[in-house]
Amino acid sequence: MRIPKFGEIKGFCAEASRQAFEMPVYSAGISLYRFGVRVAGLGNHKANLLDRGQRDINEHLKVLKPNDRVIWVHCASLGEFEQGRPLIERLRKEDPEVKILVTFFSPSGYEVRKDYPLVDCVCYLPFDTPLRVHRFLDRVHPEKAIFVKYEIWRNYLHELYRRQIPTYLISAAFRPDQKFFKRSFAWYGLWLKWFTRIFVQDEESRKLLAAINVTNVEVTGDTRFDRVARIRETAKAIPELETFSGRASDAERPLLMMAGSSWPKDEDVYIPWFNSHPEVKIVVAPHEFDQARLKKLVERFDNGAVLLSEARRNPDSMQGKQALIIDCFGLLSSAYAYCDVAYVGGGFGVGIHNINEPAVYGVPVIYGPCHNRFVEAIEMAKVGCGLPITGRDDFDTMADRLFTDSDHRKKLGRWAEEYIQSKLGATDRIYSALFDKK
Repeated sequence: MRIPKFGEIKGFCAEASRQAFEMPVYSAGISLYRFGVRVAGLGNHKANLLDRGQRDINEHLKVLKPNDRVIWVHCASLGEFEQGRPLIERLRKEDPEVKILVTFFSPSGYEVRKDYPLVDCVCYLPFDTPLRVHRFLDRVHPEKAIFVKYEIWRNYLHELYRRQIPTYLISAAFRPDQKFFKRSFAWYGLWLKWFTRIFVQDEESRKLLAAINVTNVEVTGDTRFDRVARIRETAKAIPELETFSGRASDAERPLLMMAGSSWPKDEDVYIPWFNSHPEVKIVVAPHEFDQARLKKLVERFDNGAVLLSEARRNPDSMQGKQALIIDCFGLLSSAYAYCDVAYVGGGFGVGIHNINEPAVYGVPVIYGPCHNRFVEAIEMAKVGCGLPITGRDDFDTMADRLFTDSDHRKKLGRWAEEYIQSKLGATDRIYSALFDKK
């Protein structure tokens, strides 16, 4: 029998002491958050959806039987679901008998994908407290657990590790400013060691993890590139956009910009340019909207704007209008096919939305300064097809050239398409690693 070295005993005691303190404090914080959601749900629609969704979890899980083989995929919200979707589709194709469970934390993900037909069960993730975690894993008994991009839940990860259930993080991207790499939060980085394998987007992420001794890592790329390539293949035709963009006519058509996932701060940047350039058309897809928001947006365009819902009732309402505003969900990824230049919103707030969606169609993409959390935004800027701006003056300069120099615009578009093509294949690499396929 080998006698443990003093350093090993010291490390074991330190780890046990850390967990004895860390787990109760963390769990108490989660319980307090759960209580806060319940209280907030009395007056906040989103909190109310989350509260009610938490109460319905067990009802949804009834479709999973004790002898089922279950693969569990967790996504924080809709963006992470779209990132994990290529792998989900591959799982369904390769093994029709396995039961696929998808969980969400955010109502914005659950409400949109709760009826997704390729999986067997969609529900909210129970809050990360020990009792809820044990009950959930006992009920679900997953064969594998797959977390998408950023989801790091301490009690789930530790219990999956303790039960020896293979657990993976896919399409992850890490940055030096994250808590994992701060000395005062060193314990947070240790949670990553409970993953069986972490599949990261780039080499920089692997190096950052190696620096904190997390070595269960493989560089496989980002599954979102596979997703947007698939979207382009299956893009929906939008008759109103065919007409508005001029593509339905043999006549020379006007140039058009698509502003996707647009926020008011984005509109402060680009609308003034369009008000002084009536010859260029624009389609706007607001990230969130209600009737008051749509009314204000329509009024901001001096050269006329019309809602898509109105254009569907009366196609003539698009005549003479510079702007078309998409007031429904589910069309954005296909709508980018009609533009010459794309603007992706969020960059003057918490962060940009999906710039791969327009780039796959071979158009240059403009976005705001809050993009450093996104590998593709940094890489596309280096390539030249991504065009980050810091404000209105930058946008004006960029738009002036893009809409007057067709050779420049088309060159950047080719670079965008080539960049997306160079990034395909992450889904195949991850699937092969998960299931030992050669």
